[in-house]
Amino acid sequence: MLVLKKRLGFILSVLVAVTLVLSGCAKKAENSSEKGKEGKYTVEHAMGKTDIPGTPKRIVVLTNEGTEAVLSLGITPVGIVRAWGIDPIYQHLNKQLKDVPLLGDENQPNLELIASLKPDLILGNKVRQEKIYSQLSAIAPTVLSERLSGDWKINYKLYAEALNLKEKGDANLAAFDKKASDLKAALGDKVNTKVSIVRFNPGGIVRIYYNDTFSGVILKQVGLQRPSVQNKDKFSDDVGKERIPDMDGDVMFYFTYDDEKGGAAKAEQEWQQDGLWKNLEVVKKGKVHKVYDGIWNSSGGIISANLVLDELKKYLLG
Repeated sequence: MLVLKKRLGFILSVLVAVTLVLSGCAKKAENSSEKGKEGKYTVEHAMGKTDIPGTPKRIVVLTNEGTEAVLSLGITPVGIVRAWGIDPIYQHLNKQLKDVPLLGDENQPNLELIASLKPDLILGNKVRQEKIYSQLSAIAPTVLSERLSGDWKINYKLYAEALNLKEKGDANLAAFDKKASDLKAALGDKVNTKVSIVRFNPGGIVRIYYNDTFSGVILKQVGLQRPSVQNKDKFSDDVGKERIPDMDGDVMFYFTYDDEKGGAAKAEQEWQQDGLWKNLEVVKKGKVHKVYDGIWNSSGGIISANLVLDELKKYLLG
């Protein structure tokens, strides 16, 4: 009987030891997983490589397209740059960003304000912030995308990687691609529609927009056509009234960007009273649509891209 008790005691002690070991292993595995998720990672970008010590929480964004990227990934930034134009925040983002501090504009962000927010990641663009990159990097790890123009998807992938949210970013882009593909299928023969893009700017400057623009790359992905004189792999041309005939197409979308200098709204009215404008076939057919610059051009991010698809569907399919 005594021997049996000793054996049972030995077996019980072994079971307790095994349980403790397994529990410790599980705890260690759990901690290892968390460390992998929260641990340091390196992101390559326009200015080189940046080490990010852990998944960032406090994000400062110094481009408007970057702001849309961060919002779409479920994060509200702690600081943003103001919108281009009169509105400090784009109308379609006002509700989401109304309480977020403004840090100046893309070309001249306020470094002191940025530092005061104690960010653990700064996102920007080489075109806008190359000259102050070292100062930004002294405040927090800083990742800059290369270009703007039509590169919103390339930049989106970089921002998602910097935020340690690559999978979610890829899923969001895949959803956009499907939405664009669905619209293309719904358009059928209407994908042959020739779409003209025009912008009225401060100082009375008027531009025809080409393929290497935010709206241009979206039109191309959907499969829509451009008038032959607008089918160029460049950004835009500033034009005089003699170029009004080059604005013709099956449909025209135009947007007006005005700021404190003014002049854009005046140019819009003046040009639309010109005989050359009135003689455009697209005008005669009533196929000219004014759309919001903040969505179709200036913000240049994934939220706006989805809204552009919605408006294309509305205007081309009724």
